[in-house]
Parts: sequence; structure tokens; C-alpha cells
Amino acid sequence: MDNGPDTPELELRTAALPAGPCERLHAVRHRINQAATQAGRDPASVHLLAVGKTFGADAVRALAACGQGRFGENYLQEALAKQAALAGLSLEWHFIGPVQSNKTRPIAERFAWVHGVDRLKIAERLSAQRPPDLPPLNVCLEVNISGEASKRGVAPDDLPALADAVARLPGLQLRGLMAIPAPSDDFLAQRAAFRRVRELYDALRARGYALDTLSMGMSGDLEAAILEGATLVRVGTALFGERIRKHA
Repeated sequence: MDNGPDTPELELRTAALPAGPCERLHAVRHRINQAATQAGRDPASVHLLAVGKTFGADAVRALAACGQGRFGENYLQEALAKQAALAGLSLEWHFIGPVQSNKTRPIAERFAWVHGVDRLKIAERLSAQRPPDLPPLNVCLEVNISGEASKRGVAPDDLPALADAVARLPGLQLRGLMAIPAPSDDFLAQRAAFRRVRELYDALRARGYALDTLSMGMSGDLEAAILEGATLVRVGTALFGERIRKHA
């Protein structure tokens, strides 16, 4: 399952998942291609991030064998174990869970991307701990677009100041925004939330930031996200199946 709450749509799609990893990957890519085409976009402009939280290294290996190269993880210790088990594969690792101050060093050292930076303190630690022999760590700022008290993310009004500060830090490359809107089974409501994220993204670009990534959309709402400009969708359930419940 993706890094967000269940929705009725997601439950329906889960029940109809194809059996094998390659078939599931093909089905998700087909959905991406259809949505991009409907939006008048090149399907190649939308990247798929496979979210493997709670699933073991074998499940990731199976999907990688089908041609998937980008993988996202929410739980740090689980992710590090998978990276060790899959060290022989050329995979791009994204950290997409909440970033805790005491865990920034391994994230800075072992990942290519971090989705979910919402505080300057975390960005400063990632910057200081990024090894100088590695390329800059790609960063997306998480926006609390629905204003939910239970959700992490910077408030839209505070986003410009955070973007300005993060963009100045060495060892980091500010790439764009990430968001998990409040769940809805109303397609128009889904689109409206993603549209607000895109508008914030466009406003930052207009201020001169060289952004290229809108990380938004999951198994249950990726079509709405793509129609509103998503360049990366984070998909778990539709690729791996119903996730195993566990504590973070």
C-alpha cells in the first residue's frame, strides 16, 4: 500500500490485481500512459516510483526483474536491509517517509532522493551529512496541501521561505514538491487538491527555482495527479498487493 490512507477506489483496485509482478507493473504503466495521453502529455514525462514498504527484498527483486528501477521506502531500517540484500542491482532508492533528526545520516548516505522534507533543520542535517563524493541529494519539499493536523508537511504560506533556504544548502538539489492530499473518492476533488500543489510548484518556478518534479499520486488517485501535472507517482498496493500491517 502507498504512503497514505486507504480509499474505496484503492480497495477496489486491490481486489482486481493481476497475479504476477510483471503483469501488475504492466497494468500500472498502462494506467499512467492512458492518463498522460488524456492530459496531452508524453507518457515518458511521468516516472513510476514503486513503494515497497513491508514487502521484502525478494518482492523488490521480482519487480526489478520486470524492468522497474526506482524504489521508494518509508521505514529506514527495512530499507537499509533491502539495499544490502539487493546491492548487486542498479536501483535508484527514494526515502519517502517522515525524516527524523536522528536518522538523517544514513538517509543522506544511502539514498538518491528524499521526498518529504518539511523543516529547515532536517534539510540542514541532510546537507551537512551528504558525503562529498556523492552527487547532490535530490529533495522534494512536502506540502500539507489539505491542512490536516495529522499530516506532516509545510503550510503553503510557509513554502517560499523554506524553498529559499533549502535551495541555498550545499549537497542538496531542490527538485520539486511532494504532497499527500486528504483521501477522497471524488475524482474532481482529487484533481482540485493536486491542482493546488501544481499551482504552488508553478509559483516557485516563476520565482526562478529550477524545479522539475511533482511527486504526487498513488494507487487510488494517480490518474487525477497526472492530469494535474504529476511527474512522479508513488505506487505500492497496485504493484505489490495489500501491504502487511506493521508498526513503523
